[in-house]
Amino acid sequence: MEDDGDTARQLRKLSIYSAARIIKRRDNSLYNALRSIYEDSIFVAEIAQLWPALPLVANLRCGLWYSAAFHAACYFKSTDGHTNNLSFNTSRLNLHVALLAGQKGGCIIVDSTRKGKRFPDSMSKTIPIWTCIMNRAIVNYRRKMGSDGLISKGGGDKTNQHESSEGQAPLDWDCSLHLPLWVSETERATIENHLESWTHQLEASGADICSIASCLKKPLRPLWISQRTVIWLNEVPDHDSWDFTPIILVSASCSSGTVQHKTTSEFSWNYIAGAGDDEESWARGLSPSLFWKNVYDIMESGPDLCNRKVADIVEKHRVYLAHRGHTVPQVKVKGPKLPGSACNLSCDELPLASEMANAEVDPKSSHENCPITWLGLTNLAVGSTQFSAEASGVDCVLNCSQEFISVSLQSTEAYLHLPMLNSKHDRFSVLSNLQTAVNFARSNLSKGKTLLICCQNGEDISICTCLAILMSLFDNQGTYDDGKSLSETTVTKWDMRRRLVYICKFATNARPSRGNLKQVFNFLTGGGRASSDS
Repeated sequence: MEDDGDTARQLRKLSIYSAARIIKRRDNSLYNALRSIYEDSIFVAEIAQLWPALPLVANLRCGLWYSAAFHAACYFKSTDGHTNNLSFNTSRLNLHVALLAGQKGGCIIVDSTRKGKRFPDSMSKTIPIWTCIMNRAIVNYRRKMGSDGLISKGGGDKTNQHESSEGQAPLDWDCSLHLPLWVSETERATIENHLESWTHQLEASGADICSIASCLKKPLRPLWISQRTVIWLNEVPDHDSWDFTPIILVSASCSSGTVQHKTTSEFSWNYIAGAGDDEESWARGLSPSLFWKNVYDIMESGPDLCNRKVADIVEKHRVYLAHRGHTVPQVKVKGPKLPGSACNLSCDELPLASEMANAEVDPKSSHENCPITWLGLTNLAVGSTQFSAEASGVDCVLNCSQEFISVSLQSTEAYLHLPMLNSKHDRFSVLSNLQTAVNFARSNLSKGKTLLICCQNGEDISICTCLAILMSLFDNQGTYDDGKSLSETTVTKWDMRRRLVYICKFATNARPSRGNLKQVFNFLTGGGRASSDS
């Protein structure tokens, strides 16, 4: 009883902020988060069934939790649509989404956001800006082709006649900015003032506008659907009936600003809007694919046993991968402590206060068939260390992760392990290793060998290392020249952006961080370049 009294006195001493955080942690339990995701996924599945011919696309990383049947993934950041921070980022062009929409007649993009908002800024502004700029770039391209006489104005087959009509009348292509009603007129005007310069950025980036222009038969246009949207099921139009290519933006979560306490026949739980967001803080090593493989077992475990069930699933998967030769770090979870108290609260009670040590969870890391990505005819490939051991057609491997991997190669000299840290942990780790990486690539590529560059998730450090190798050893056409082009030019940020666009054309999951890209630029313009011939 004396201990209880001490704990009560300590709780009374907490600030309102600290007490509120403890209450929030209890509401945001692991079971609450996963149950909320599961309930929201039912809504996503219902919307997907309205247009079954349209592919379902997850906006990373939050959106990836809300379905087990995504056709592809994209990366539209909400920060690019934040008020007073509006931007168009050429390192996140998502060209594969435009190509997919052109091939299938549209697509459905899924994302979510925390309570109080119907749609994340990625859907309210980032994607609408993207569709508008894509449409403008297509019109500019067709005008240019028409003026150069590269689009035929005479007969030919039906395909050519269709392309000809598009080339002769580019003004029929809708290039206007389509924003949702809740975006203010002031912000609309601000966005419209930047559209021309952003379109020029896209055109100057070296993006393959030609492929998109030939693939899209109608202009891109966003549509917005949330759980508050009223849809008359007997009046759902076919996507082919619209005079545009629909990019249907589905916000998965309910936007109620109040905590919703829900009850089933077996359990009670609190609904969390946008539960899939910030997975490092709550998922305990569980990935979306692992969740959906075990969803019914997890849901049936209930609030009391959910944490143990998830821990068991994650550990079994780690052991399974270890037996196949993959090195996967264990997930360590720390329970929080009350300030000034030796009394630990149970991890089962406060799972969202847990921290993952040693690893960031790759949203696709548990997909057994995740392939490596070959970059055109360069003999370069990028991928995750988790699947590098199974890669075929690879002569050499450059491993940029912290963990050593076992690969079957002809000689030990064909494998190089260069552990690199993300810029958040070491601002110079990538920079200090790039020269060694380029030298290794030169010694193998010059002999016509193929090279795989891999990192923990295949999305950041491996992409940046590959970018440095492309800039150092290849010309603008992607032909190996042993550094001749680099020695004759002064590298600019635009040069880097164009090469990054080239990489992203193949590696659609690429998400290089700004800090790591900055190190690549410093390498190409600083001491690293000076010593490249040594």
